[in-house]
Amino acid sequence: MYRSTVSIKSDEEKGGHTSGKVTVSKTFFSSLIAGASAGAVAKTTIAPLDRTKINFQITNKHYSLKEALQFISHSYRTSGFLSLWRGNSATMARIIPYASIQFAAHEQWKHILHVETFAERKANPGKSFIAGSLAGVVSTTCTYPLDLARARMAVTHKEMYNSLLEVFIKIWKTEGCATLYRGYTPTLLGVIPYSGTSFFTYETLKRLHSEQTNDRAVHPTERLIFGAIAGLLGQSASYPLDIVRRRMQTASLTGSEYHTIRSTCTKVISDEGFIRGLYKGLSLNWIKGPIAVGISFTTFDLTNNFLKRYQFFNR
Repeated sequence: MYRSTVSIKSDEEKGGHTSGKVTVSKTFFSSLIAGASAGAVAKTTIAPLDRTKINFQITNKHYSLKEALQFISHSYRTSGFLSLWRGNSATMARIIPYASIQFAAHEQWKHILHVETFAERKANPGKSFIAGSLAGVVSTTCTYPLDLARARMAVTHKEMYNSLLEVFIKIWKTEGCATLYRGYTPTLLGVIPYSGTSFFTYETLKRLHSEQTNDRAVHPTERLIFGAIAGLLGQSASYPLDIVRRRMQTASLTGSEYHTIRSTCTKVISDEGFIRGLYKGLSLNWIKGPIAVGISFTTFDLTNNFLKRYQFFNR
């Protein structure tokens, strides 16, 4: 953890003008809290759509928006309104540490790579992309078993897994600990372009806004729009690998043979076709993804700027 002193700049400032001084270590803690808040708010908002997407991703049944709406309706009628948030406790157990680590790591990587200000990011766009990608790698590696558990809970009935702890216990007893990282490689290959593209796009749009408006503060609605665009581009770039990781994560539940990236891709394309197989559910992702990423980036910025402005960690 770096303890050198840096200037706090609001994300609308290009550099030079500062609003206070804190150590990077204290900025790190504010980023952790803001990131946790961002992840929790965003994922809870789109949880029903996320559960629907996963249930189509792991099987070869036909997908359409009509079918997705019918799935949501059926879940509501047969299991009640709260069933739409089935697995959300596991999602929170994963997304809170994931988002807090991701955003905090991104702030640290920006510091390490010297792309903290708008001017620095404009001069080094490649480093700005790398900072986002590395943030995704760090957070994914630290929290991957929780993602696998979330996927298991989302696609099973409550009778099979009553809690997140029960998922881990059953996997450990019946499949072995190595299963907790099944699908890790395609996840990592997907998160590099996704995280890099998302952070890079969002930061770039804020910089362009600053240049076009003479540093006028970014309105929360504009942040939502910038985040939505970032999410749309990021998820489109990495979506096929999301299909692959879900198939590998839930292979033992569906009775399918999905052991490697290559064999999974081959089987999906053979059984379902290239577009229908590897891009199944993408239209739903184009709805939920921009919403989630827009809310996430906006919540992080507003919370982080608030914590920095009042310097809670200096007290």
